Amino acid sequence: MKLQRQYITQEHVGGSDLSTIAADKKLKGRFLVHASSEHPLESQPSKSPWDSVHDAVDAFYRFSRPHTIIGTALSIISVSLLAVEKFSDFSPLFFTGVLEAIVAALFMNIYIVGLNQLSDIEIDKVNKPYLPLASGEYSVQTGVIVVSSFAILSFWLGWIVGSWPLFWALFISFVLGTAYSINLPLLRWKRFAVVAAMCIFAVRAVIVQIAFYLHIQTYVYRRPAVLSRPLIFATAFMSFFSVVIALFKDIPDIVGDKIFGIQSFTVRLGQERVFWICIGLLEIAYLVAIVVGAASSNTWSKYFTILGHAALALLLWTRAKSVDFRSKAAITSFYMFIWKLFYAEYLLIPLVR
Repeated sequence: MKLQRQYITQEHVGGSDLSTIAADKKLKGRFLVHASSEHPLESQPSKSPWDSVHDAVDAFYRFSRPHTIIGTALSIISVSLLAVEKFSDFSPLFFTGVLEAIVAALFMNIYIVGLNQLSDIEIDKVNKPYLPLASGEYSVQTGVIVVSSFAILSFWLGWIVGSWPLFWALFISFVLGTAYSINLPLLRWKRFAVVAAMCIFAVRAVIVQIAFYLHIQTYVYRRPAVLSRPLIFATAFMSFFSVVIALFKDIPDIVGDKIFGIQSFTVRLGQERVFWICIGLLEIAYLVAIVVGAASSNTWSKYFTILGHAALALLLWTRAKSVDFRSKAAITSFYMFIWKLFYAEYLLIPLVR
């Protein structure tokens, strides 16, 4: 009943638009039935083994926050390609090194997003009631077991691989991800807007680009560490993108953040103002990328960089002008669109030469 009352409160505060994406409406209905009764429904048919497996996979899928999983995997592949100098570099050793980095990083990614959900159960009952811990599909004990297991697996894999750039990427991500979420004295940095943004910036903009590039460059290829022009571009561009993600992720969550005292930039400045700050930062980043492309001495790189970033800038501006700020579903949809632009950028980065 507690969860049901929170849904009613949401509707009173934000109107009918406070639902998230359309798929989550079905989930909400299912969770309300689950939360509104302390006893099993006798009329409910028993689930088949296949249904149980499907529900377990679906819950873990939502728990793992798949948009971050895709972003992490694409970013590692993209920056790894920056270390490739000739066709013969595409060796079994290269593909093994990339796979080791992706698996270890995805394990750590699941730890970080899982810990955040463990620390935000009450907030997520307002902001993201479809997540397994907020809905009651996962108990706290299950959540602790899952995140602990993936943290251990990540460090274990990083250690046996023997790559110091990979291990330090995992360790720094672990420290910052823990400090960001966990509710302990002097920690839970997500409460402070600037510190929270710096955590995401450090991981997404700096650690991912430099550490995973060095993993391929120094550990796989045994070459000296060199900060190449494409790597510098990737780090600079993703600095803008990481700040945008750090700011934008709180825009759909303003209701719960206000209730629980999270002083995000959205709470302090308002949704619309933060939204257009994010759009401005991304458009500046795209403009800089076009200039970098124009300065390239490589003809095919020049055209791909200029045309690719010009198209993304135009697409962003066109989509931004149509957002309805009264609709949480519209804002959440646009946030996921930002992640798609994030993915697209990692397709363009290896072409910058």
